[in-house]
Amino acid sequence: MAEERSDLEERILAKDQHTKEIDLVNRDPRHINEDVVKVDFEDVIAEPVGTYSFDGVWKSSYTSFTVSKYWCYRLLSAALGIPLAVLWGFLFALISFCHIWAVVPCIKSYLIEIQCVSRIYSLCIHTFCDPLFEALARVCSRINVALRKEP
Repeated sequence: MAEERSDLEERILAKDQHTKEIDLVNRDPRHINEDVVKVDFEDVIAEPVGTYSFDGVWKSSYTSFTVSKYWCYRLLSAALGIPLAVLWGFLFALISFCHIWAVVPCIKSYLIEIQCVSRIYSLCIHTFCDPLFEALARVCSRINVALRKEP
């Protein structure tokens, strides 16, 4: 855990010498949201190699971007987090209810009912088609094919 943290710190420091490390996104040492897409300042605003702005402008921009992203996320999650959680909970409960009480019983019922049809179909195939195909197989088994290469 400590090794991962120090590796992350080294990568952040190695990316840009202009900025101080402001760890607002990864403030939780347990890294709860590892699978969330993370947008870094350097991914959005990137200066090409050889073209640099003033250090003060770069540091201020970095701080403004990081803090505004942090607070916008917090405000949006505070305002919309609970209603969206209720909405998603309702949606998944509805899907689970339909699956448990409608889909699975329909599939089981279909499988039980189709079993009778399957047996009748199997009897018809074995009664009518098997003798025909066996006769055709015996007729075709007498065919010999020889390939010769002529000069």
